[in-house]
Amino acid sequence: MAPTRAGAALPSAALLLLVPLAVSSAGLSGYFGTKSRYEEVNPHLVRDPLSLGAAAGGSRLPASCAPLQLRALLRHGTRYPTAGQIRRLGELHARLLRRPAAAAAAACPAAADLAAWQMWYEESLDGRLAPQGRRDMEHLARRLAARFPALFAARRRLVLASSSKHRCLQSGAAFRRGLGPSLSLGSDEVEVEVNDSLMRFFDRCAKFVALVEENDAAMCQVNAFKEGPEMRKVLEKVASALCLPVEELNADLVQVAFLTCSYELAIKNVTSPWCSLFSEEDAKVLEYLNDLKQYWKRGYGYDINSRSSCILFQDIFQHLDKAVEESKSSKPISSPLIVQVGHAETLQPLLALMGFFKDDEPLRANNYARQTHRKFRSGRIVPYAANLVFVLYHCDQVKTSKEEYQVQMLLNEKLMSFHHSNETISTYANLKDYYKDILENCHFKQECELPKVNITAIDEL
Repeated sequence: MAPTRAGAALPSAALLLLVPLAVSSAGLSGYFGTKSRYEEVNPHLVRDPLSLGAAAGGSRLPASCAPLQLRALLRHGTRYPTAGQIRRLGELHARLLRRPAAAAAAACPAAADLAAWQMWYEESLDGRLAPQGRRDMEHLARRLAARFPALFAARRRLVLASSSKHRCLQSGAAFRRGLGPSLSLGSDEVEVEVNDSLMRFFDRCAKFVALVEENDAAMCQVNAFKEGPEMRKVLEKVASALCLPVEELNADLVQVAFLTCSYELAIKNVTSPWCSLFSEEDAKVLEYLNDLKQYWKRGYGYDINSRSSCILFQDIFQHLDKAVEESKSSKPISSPLIVQVGHAETLQPLLALMGFFKDDEPLRANNYARQTHRKFRSGRIVPYAANLVFVLYHCDQVKTSKEEYQVQMLLNEKLMSFHHSNETISTYANLKDYYKDILENCHFKQECELPKVNITAIDEL
């Protein structure tokens, strides 16, 4: 099937930003974890950023089913490194600059190339949205509008909310721009509403903050892997390439060098000289380090990681319930489009709460080799501009034998199979029944309350 396309072609200048890259970075780009480009999960967008892809027409509902509501949870677009990452990169780069230039060029060409590299990152960039991040959002808006034209039609009401972080607010504004002037935000709304209670629920969960976020003991598997044989091998290789004593490097510095390769690719679409330090096997090790952190801090490592997201999960179903009630009463749907912009840390716990990408064996420091084919790969799940979309449909029961209300769920614009049916379509009633325990028995305030006694993360979690 030929790829479906959303709207007219971009100007040639925009397409130049998405040209295929040299093999050196392309071989690593599948292993950048949460710093991955969105194009890694949808490669057809490299050729055409408005293409819906060959799978766009698959698993369609009958023509008698009309979409009632779309709820989209977005991760912000491509961003700059954080101030902490920039400081560590500056520290590593300064060490290379202190080496004698002639000796570096003769014995360590990689070190010489990196010493000549311009350190253009400034701490003031601190995680802010990059120009590519704005394009990520504008293109995503246009593709969703092309895929669900009835919901994105002129004069439909859009509810647009965001985390308070600057990169999320700017992503929300860019998404809105991508839709053009035809949609109405409603006269009573600001353009992008801040809603940290839903988009940054993790900050407001005292139990998570105290026992996971700020507790070094909770990251024991991550720290053990940093000191393990796989990372030691990468560390020694990088130290040798840079002609530095291995004692001058650590896992964090090596990781920041690797992530600089990812940032240069995502932000500037170039193959950075930092990429030359790593082989594909090194990249797999560093991806696992990233995934370990995501697993133990945002995924299945501790129950509170996912349980803290139930406030968002329940809010999704409350709005779906309201749309069903309005439909049954033949009223207009008050919120046909709800778009909210958050973080990888917003989406990852929610997907874990719903049971997606769970491996039979937990990710640990000592089972790297056994996790080669793991489901939990953060770069495939929450790259930049990641999106989780719920679509509620009303189906005419006279024309179809299907239940009146149906739901589909898409992750990064691909239909997902529901656990209870292994199908990409579910009746709304069955979906609610499958998640009944979470919807009825997960109470954010109680879940997130700190225990009264002094305990460690491991004891409690």
